[in-house]
Amino acid sequence: MIEATDFRNAMSLLTTAVNVITTKGETGMHGFTASAVCSVTDTPPTLLVCMNQSSRSYTHFMENEILSVNVLGAQHEHISNAFASSKFNSEQRFKLGSWAKLETGAPILKDALVSFDCQIEKIQEVGTHSIFMCRVVAIQHSQQDESLVYFNRAYHSVGQVEIA
Repeated sequence: MIEATDFRNAMSLLTTAVNVITTKGETGMHGFTASAVCSVTDTPPTLLVCMNQSSRSYTHFMENEILSVNVLGAQHEHISNAFASSKFNSEQRFKLGSWAKLETGAPILKDALVSFDCQIEKIQEVGTHSIFMCRVVAIQHSQQDESLVYFNRAYHSVGQVEIA
């Protein structure tokens, strides 16, 4: 049997994009930092988002049935840290960026590399997490060209840097 720590150590070597997942409803705006996001299909456009069921914002995502996936740029490390930390409440987290909305009303980070506005269509529980199958209803791109990624328990940036 594979131990949880061995699995986490191995997964730390899988480079992943850093995302802030957000929602908005009657109880306000909520969000968390996630690396477990991926494309499922382009017809219809669908993303998979994994969320820990013990997260303090979990019930808000379940109730709202909407979310946005904000793919962070290299300059967003502080936003990633705030949305991952229990030291910040929702109001404090959302003060760190400039936010807007698209179709669903879920907050999108205006200068995210790209934001996917989604309707949660299906939810599958697996162990400690829920897998949200999310139909993409709108997309917004920015002019950013460097992505924030997480590898070996540290942030890195990847992308094109223009030399003047």
